[in-house]
Amino acid sequence: MNAALIEQRIHCPFCGESMHVLIDTSAGDQSYIEDCQVCCRPMQIAFTCADDDSVDVQVSRDA
Repeated sequence: MNAALIEQRIHCPFCGESMHVLIDTSAGDQSYIEDCQVCCRPMQIAFTCADDDSVDVQVSRDA
């Protein structure tokens, strides 16, 4: 996987608002908490990086 920042469109699991986040693939698979830009509730953002440079992003409510 090449080091890269990828812009990804996600939807807040609370309010449903669509927004863009930057994903840094240089460190491989990651999981972090980020507040929604609209309703300010915490979203769990997790992504996995595949060998073919694809990225799978999952967004859920922070547990």
